[in-house]
Amino acid sequence: MGRIVLMVLRLFLKVPYYLFGIWIRGRKKDYDLEDSYAFVKKVTKAANRAGRVKIETYGLENIPKQNGFIFFPNHQGLFDVLVFLESCPVPFAFVIKKEASNVILLKQVVAALRSIVIDREDIKQSLQVINQMAEEVKQGRNFLVFAEGTRSRQGNRLLPFKGGTFKSVVKAKCPIVPCALIDSYKPFDEKSIAPVTVKLVYLPPIYYEEYGAMKTPEIAELVRGRIQETIAMYES
Repeated sequence: MGRIVLMVLRLFLKVPYYLFGIWIRGRKKDYDLEDSYAFVKKVTKAANRAGRVKIETYGLENIPKQNGFIFFPNHQGLFDVLVFLESCPVPFAFVIKKEASNVILLKQVVAALRSIVIDREDIKQSLQVINQMAEEVKQGRNFLVFAEGTRSRQGNRLLPFKGGTFKSVVKAKCPIVPCALIDSYKPFDEKSIAPVTVKLVYLPPIYYEEYGAMKTPEIAELVRGRIQETIAMYES
């Protein structure tokens, strides 16, 4: 909470401009994904600098050249999406749980990036989200999905990955991009406002030819295992 306050205070004069800019892009009828993503990225970089958070990114060359893929990172904290928004060179949307979708600013970012809200208690709606995401990925959109389903709250340790989150991948037959977040829990989940470094590693993509014959729980374990190995390598 302290770091969020620091961000707001250091950007106080620009907050109305940033908030309005994101809001208006989420409301536009002539939607421009590139413009919306570029503006959200600009705001994210400013917020991270103001919050004294440095992002170290590795493996950008592993992001597929052709759009229509899904990032699957571990989920450490509220700061996770900001790490991707600063580092990722290509636009993406994300799937966010209903409980967090009405948070100020986050709500506007969801609209600006045309992200999807999921109600985990509603099985029918969850299936609709899976189908919607699969169709949009087929059309060339990129997504970010947290396969743990919730924050681990255990630092750099991972929770089990839910097989169901990979159903959209199987339907779309798209590349899976495993991503390892390291120390991403520190900016917002620790009380300190001291400078902090967060690492993000984009791993080589896993293509349909590799996972097509596997069941979704097996895919989940494959992705989780690669992320866990990477965290062990990069953890300081």
